[in-house]
Amino acid sequence: MVEASGTRSPGRIVLVGPLPPPAGGMANQTRQLAELLRAEGLAVELVQVNAPYRPAWAGRLPVVRALFRLVPYLWQLWRAMGRGGVVHLMANSGWSWHLFAAPALLIAHARGLAAVINYRGGEAQSFLRAQGRWVVPLMRRAAAIAVPSGYLRAVFAPYGLEAEVVPNIVDLERFAVRADAARRAATPHLVVTRNLEAIYDNTTALRAFARLRARWPAARLTIAGTGPEAAALAAEARALGVAESVTFSGRLEREAMAALYAEADLMLNPSRVDNTPNSVLEAWASGVAVVSTRVGGLSYLVEDGVDAVLVAPGDPEAMAEAACALLGDPARRAALVAAGRRAAARFAWPAVRPLWLALYRRVAGGEGCGA
Repeated sequence: MVEASGTRSPGRIVLVGPLPPPAGGMANQTRQLAELLRAEGLAVELVQVNAPYRPAWAGRLPVVRALFRLVPYLWQLWRAMGRGGVVHLMANSGWSWHLFAAPALLIAHARGLAAVINYRGGEAQSFLRAQGRWVVPLMRRAAAIAVPSGYLRAVFAPYGLEAEVVPNIVDLERFAVRADAARRAATPHLVVTRNLEAIYDNTTALRAFARLRARWPAARLTIAGTGPEAAALAAEARALGVAESVTFSGRLEREAMAALYAEADLMLNPSRVDNTPNSVLEAWASGVAVVSTRVGGLSYLVEDGVDAVLVAPGDPEAMAEAACALLGDPARRAALVAAGRRAAARFAWPAVRPLWLALYRRVAGGEGCGA
């Protein structure tokens, strides 16, 4: 492939990251990026960090199962990087870093390949504060560090790590405003599209919804995601007396998720830790108004009162009040939706594509912080 400017494409990419299921933000971005880069004519070899256990029964064995995943993963890394190319490493905090990202960086270094750390996740600040003495020196081996937000760039700066912003990608064809999507004034449909984990605080969304129903008794809520808090959240819905109006849809694939947004009037993002949530981008693209907590990278991503409304985390009363205000003011909600649609364009592939291709070309040519 040759770029329109006459410069050559970066060629082969070794993309290291998770794939759905489960359909988390990083897994969805990995899959989407692989598809888009291949459509550009690049050779992409994907090394999956969460490949199914073989044999399947190994996944039921605590501790031991890590070896059944780690050993094949390391072998696949070694073989894939032996064929050359630029390494694109999807990275996160905690054990994910130590088990998957760190070995990939070391193998890339041993193979003499340029590696790009594509770091994600809202817990980076606490992770670096606790484990920076081990993590930061290894990060400096990378040819470049790319992050999806100015928030993470600011987090890395005090450690002497220079990161550049390459935004997440949203599919504006899949997540789009449906022409026949009627907005129901009396029967609003709210959605939460985060996994059922403590950091996403779906409990606050349930409590906000219970308060909202005092004014909108026909309102309904769909929570799309899976996770360890499923039983506790179902119990909370029953305790709040809203169980009959709450649907726990479980994990949704891309088309089903797009259909859910197309039926929604409002999206709640109650997370306690966040960076650049795909859920906000998808809601924007789908023409759904957003009420989110003001945590991590959200204040870098949205303009409060313009393309979303931000509230304090863990405050169901504030979230309910913001949601009720938007549902009761169609003109204001329409203005937020229009601004969100404009904001989503910054995250479409035509805007993000040149940033990735330029970064790949640069590190393949020997530039970057680890060269």
